[in-house]
Amino acid sequence: MLHSLTDLMKYQIAATDGGLGSVHDFYYDDLEWRVRYLVVDTGAWLPGKRVLVSPVSIGRSDWSANQLHVTLTKDQVKDSPGIETDEPISRQKEAEIADYYSWPYYWGARLGGGPAAAVALADEKMSPPKSDPNDSSLRSARVVTGYRIQATDGEIGHVEDFIADDEDWTIRYMVVDTRNWLPGKKVLIAPCLVRSVHWDESKVHLDLSRSMVEASPEFDPSAPVNREYETAWYDYYGRPKYWN
Repeated sequence: MLHSLTDLMKYQIAATDGGLGSVHDFYYDDLEWRVRYLVVDTGAWLPGKRVLVSPVSIGRSDWSANQLHVTLTKDQVKDSPGIETDEPISRQKEAEIADYYSWPYYWGARLGGGPAAAVALADEKMSPPKSDPNDSSLRSARVVTGYRIQATDGEIGHVEDFIADDEDWTIRYMVVDTRNWLPGKKVLIAPCLVRSVHWDESKVHLDLSRSMVEASPEFDPSAPVNREYETAWYDYYGRPKYWN
């Protein structure tokens, strides 16, 4: 199922023995465009502490109650390594957190989707970091929201949201607000259409002209992204469908 990351930032996180706090942010891997961590604000329970939770730990979810359940205890989370969300998360810090929870290193083994994949990954032998300890490809969804969108012939809007697939937590689309050029219209852009991201300029460059974006299927944030809409989107751009 596809979900807005902005909507999920309103969700509460429940451990096996009580509430942990709320989703504050998502960190995604800018190489594979996959959510690697939920940033959980522990609120009044552990004032001032924010922790990372891997999607591997997500169990059942109560979408109607805006709640995600994780297979962790409150004591595990209380004693886990904390993070500074205003600083980059280094590979060394990721390894420390993964070692604490016995999570597999995603840079050595891909994160799959669903409970069966989570069990398989948990059984895999973890490989140590092979890159510089301070190297990381993680990006904050909160920070990238607002980045400008640059088509091949000029700007065409800004990033408003991300749409992720809860099966494997791949980011399927960016929601682009084009209101400065096309009043009221929002469109979806898949990572396959992104040529590059200039982090120092806060700008996403596309392999598309403005006219291509302008004529793309309009996105309605109040309606779920269903297979009918996705089929029309992929047919318009002539790209292979990810579900085939």
